[in-house]
Amino acid sequence: MIPYGKQNISEQDISAVVDVLRSDWLTQGPKVPEFEVAIANYCNAKYACATNSATSALHLACLALDVGKDDIVWTSPISFVASANCAVYCGARVDFVDIDIATGNLSVEKLAAKLEHAKQNNMLPKVIIPVHLAGQSCDMERIFALTQQYQIKIIEDASHAIGAKYQNNPVGCCKYSDITVFSFHPVKIITSAEGGMATCNDALLAKRMKRLRSHGITNDPVEMTEPSHGPWYYQQIELGYNYRMTELHAALGISQFARLDQFTTKRNQLAQSYISALTALPIEHLQQNPNCYSSYHLFIVRLLSDNKQQHAKLISTLRQQGITSHLHYIPIHLQPYYQQLGFRVGDFPNAEKYYQQAMTIPLYPDLTQNEQQTVIETIKTALCD
Repeated sequence: MIPYGKQNISEQDISAVVDVLRSDWLTQGPKVPEFEVAIANYCNAKYACATNSATSALHLACLALDVGKDDIVWTSPISFVASANCAVYCGARVDFVDIDIATGNLSVEKLAAKLEHAKQNNMLPKVIIPVHLAGQSCDMERIFALTQQYQIKIIEDASHAIGAKYQNNPVGCCKYSDITVFSFHPVKIITSAEGGMATCNDALLAKRMKRLRSHGITNDPVEMTEPSHGPWYYQQIELGYNYRMTELHAALGISQFARLDQFTTKRNQLAQSYISALTALPIEHLQQNPNCYSSYHLFIVRLLSDNKQQHAKLISTLRQQGITSHLHYIPIHLQPYYQQLGFRVGDFPNAEKYYQQAMTIPLYPDLTQNEQQTVIETIKTALCD
């Protein structure tokens, strides 16, 4: 079976994890700070906070920006549910901004119109979470310019986009956002098995996220309500969570990070091969903004037909031929939980049309030329039947 995504684990990765197992630290040791520094430096960000998942990092980002009960947070309907759930965890109300169907990313035009309407109705969001679908950055300069008019905070959900660039700057530098979040799930660009990271340029945000990831506890005398009782003393000063990354996960992440640029280069080469080979077919790949360098976590195409049966048949045919085609994503507002919150079919037409057309085909660094050619020929045959 050719999967749609797959991790690349080297002997050096394995050795890095084994070294930690033989060390004195399995958690809360030196590897997590080392991983944080490596990612912050790579992204040209001042700070980074490692977590046990990108979902946890998104939650911490919302908390650090004081998202709370009855606040409003907007995100894209085309993402994994965590992009919206993180705000719901805080008691906030979630809404969505429809996508640009050509890129799959949040539509700046839809955002501008929705902001104007929200202002008139006193329903402006506190935070917007743009999602960099498949590894391509949203048009962050334009999004940032819009939010500045209304003093709205931005969290970039860059779960797909470590190693990507926007305007020749690394995604994660937070030039046009308050916080950026990455994922290190196994099918992402690099993996720590499970894990996430939040980058930012604000010392107070970084400090708060790190405190919240460990139960809201501090051992910093400056933050305490009374003088320290001794070197053992700590205080819980707010309600936090156990979102820490282990030393094992950080060691794997550090080892993988050494090959990040190699991975993104190979993913881009594979993507260009797909684009060249599939051009004449009635499918269209996600349009790439010339200001962006995608990390190509996923290679998504859209079948240029509204025929639901043809769409489902194509995905099924590929799977029957040993090729795992997938669909990223089911629009969040169509999930039963969000339907219970009042969202309905028809609320975000572009996202719904995208769902009827999109499919993800295999792309990962170890995909061979022969395997990629098999995917291409299978698609061509299926579309000609």
